Amino acid sequence: MSATIERPVDERTLAEPPDGGGISPELLATLESIERRLLWLSTAIVHHANVVRPNPEKSKVGGHQASSASVVTILTALYFAFLRAGDRVSIKPHASPVFHATQYLLGRLDRDYLPTLREFGGLQAYPSRTKDPDPVDFSTGSVGLGAVAPVFAAQAARYAGAHFGGVSSDRFISLIGDAELDEGNVWETVAEESIKGLGNVIWIIDLNRQSLDRVIPGVRAAQLKALFAAAGWRVFEAKYGSRLEAAMADPGGEALRRRIDEMSNQEYQALIRLHDGGELRRRLGDVPDATEREDIRRAVADVPDEELNRVVSNLAGHDLPRLLEVLAEADAVTDRPAVVFAYTIKGFGLPLAGDPLNHSALLTQAQMDELRPALGVPDDDIWAAFPPDSREGRLCAERAALLAEAPTVSAPLIPVEAIPRSLGATHPATTSTQEAMGRVLVRLAEAPEVGERVVTLSPDVATSTHLAGWINKVGVFAPESSEDYEEGTPRMLRWLPGPEGRHIELGISEMNLFMALGQFGLSYELTGQHLLPIGTVYDPFVCRGLDALIYGIYSASKMIFAGTPSGVSLSPEGGAHQSIVTPSLGIELPGLDFYEPAFAREVEWAVLEALRQCCDREHGHSTYLRLSTKPIDQRLMDEALTRLGEEEVRRQALLGGYRIVDRRTAAPDLPARDTVQIAAGGIMVPEAIAAARRLHEEGVAANVINVTSAQRLYQTLRNARDYQLADARRALDLEHLATLFPADERRAPIVTVQDGASHGLAFLGSVYGAPTVPLGVDVWGQSGSRAALYEYAGIDPDQIVNAAMLALELTEEG
Repeated sequence: MSATIERPVDERTLAEPPDGGGISPELLATLESIERRLLWLSTAIVHHANVVRPNPEKSKVGGHQASSASVVTILTALYFAFLRAGDRVSIKPHASPVFHATQYLLGRLDRDYLPTLREFGGLQAYPSRTKDPDPVDFSTGSVGLGAVAPVFAAQAARYAGAHFGGVSSDRFISLIGDAELDEGNVWETVAEESIKGLGNVIWIIDLNRQSLDRVIPGVRAAQLKALFAAAGWRVFEAKYGSRLEAAMADPGGEALRRRIDEMSNQEYQALIRLHDGGELRRRLGDVPDATEREDIRRAVADVPDEELNRVVSNLAGHDLPRLLEVLAEADAVTDRPAVVFAYTIKGFGLPLAGDPLNHSALLTQAQMDELRPALGVPDDDIWAAFPPDSREGRLCAERAALLAEAPTVSAPLIPVEAIPRSLGATHPATTSTQEAMGRVLVRLAEAPEVGERVVTLSPDVATSTHLAGWINKVGVFAPESSEDYEEGTPRMLRWLPGPEGRHIELGISEMNLFMALGQFGLSYELTGQHLLPIGTVYDPFVCRGLDALIYGIYSASKMIFAGTPSGVSLSPEGGAHQSIVTPSLGIELPGLDFYEPAFAREVEWAVLEALRQCCDREHGHSTYLRLSTKPIDQRLMDEALTRLGEEEVRRQALLGGYRIVDRRTAAPDLPARDTVQIAAGGIMVPEAIAAARRLHEEGVAANVINVTSAQRLYQTLRNARDYQLADARRALDLEHLATLFPADERRAPIVTVQDGASHGLAFLGSVYGAPTVPLGVDVWGQSGSRAALYEYAGIDPDQIVNAAMLALELTEEG
């Protein structure tokens, strides 16, 4: 048990540094009182969830008392002294309880929520923008992602400020657990060239030197600091607190500093858990050199045994004056991001402080009963805030009012009605969806009110994903103009970065792309300026950025991205570049619309619909367009346009698909009893049409459904089933699916085919219980011609015809 809970409350005030740390003794005393209350509340929140609240399932509830205690001082410094209106803050996942306790004392969380940690509808396990009842700037939970989000939010703010003159945000701050620095995406962010010069970014590393299972080796901190410095960040250290610094300033103090600097983290953790002052003094001086040993003992000679633990464990991460000094130093940096390594003790102030296995440990009821009076909590109210007329109550109210000040910049949202119905882009008779996307963006740049808000991002693949025309039209963004060393020289691409540019080129990091897209997609909420971000990425590498993509969607970001090229249709590139599972992701991820168009018109329709979704901040979704470099004859669409009209084709395409070949028009003389449906995902439409024509010649009445959005179709089916589950007497309404499968064909067998895993469209058979043969890419790809790869994967016209015949046989057998 740490000695910290054994001392009386009125003795907890730390010795002040020479200048008082820039704050008065009265303010320091008030802050420390708030600090103690936060420690209690965060610990009690977890205790109630695990020990007090009924748990009939007997499963672990969880929570992190030690991790919260580690950063109580840091949150006190931030929210009750350092932060100002417009600051955006990310809190490390395991500090959720102390974050909510902070919001409670600020009056931004009703006390009824305090007993609801990890309860359905209550406080989330980790801070969540969309699920928590109090204001959360950045969701955290998947470690490393919430940590870096403020960097890309700051990048969005810089971009918005350069283009539109002002933002509602100020500084972007991350409180990060030191174990989060093991995540590779953190270092992809730190090294990202496009974030250079972000002087309003401050990271605070909670350096408690413990992860989930172990104490981290001491050499790690030095390595981490060197990595930040090498990437151009300013590095600060909040290492020793006032009491320990005072001892180190006394005679023999340099030996004491060397002793603590050089000892391993494991040894230090063991020392601070010693309650016997005499033994601690002996262990502290246990060094081979007699002179060093004598100097160490001299440095702490005037410290009583009962106070020695407090001195040795006095790290700057738990010393408000010193911590505020270092934060002020970091804030003074304006030309680059800054990082503060705040040395802390995991579980500080609790009986489990410094225990290597304290990550998920819980205090007992007896320990809670002992802790409450030690921290000055009223006996009759474990959730007590401060009386409004107390020093603490007044400071809480003042800080809450300051942080809630109205933003100085609040640009209007782009209304959904501002998105044009059409862009009027023209396309050649044969083109790919990737090429069409490039032409659509060029026309989009000219759209009134909308074009200027569009910003594109790509991870060093701008030209290979057909953004060259867009870049030539709008330029590349950089905070400062670049020198044009090729002025007057003919060039295919105008790559001259400057503040007026509207494309951001990132390094080759799909994680950074999706983190940036996610934060640009929250630009209105975080910066007060509405941006419309569109990213491009090689489709197989959507999976490399999947964590960041999910993070952005979970945070309710409104973004658009094109995965291109895709599938084995990218035949020469081989299996490493041929995506298989991405269509499934498009169907499965909540909050994400997915389109796989076959034709240029469909690309334009999908992009404009995606922009409308970005304008609907309450109900809108992000959008994924899976595109291809496969050239497709645009005339294949003519029959459907003639039969249905362009407006109806557009409407149905946005609902998920339309009949591009209808047997009643294409083969009216064939018997309906031999009808087969071929549902083709996006770019497989030409092969499906070729197969349908051959089937017509064989006397089979084949329809072809161009599935432009499997996700929209599946959502329609899911919604209909959900309505019936909620009300068994409700009539089944399958909406657009009933149009695609008219009443007289609903038992007709189905063949599904897509350039992706075969299961992705197989759900269509469950709509009306029709026999289904799914075709797709269920093997790893390889290099070759497109025809060879289609035959190899079993998605060529011959295999589609064979599947149709099999489907008809299954129907007869049934």
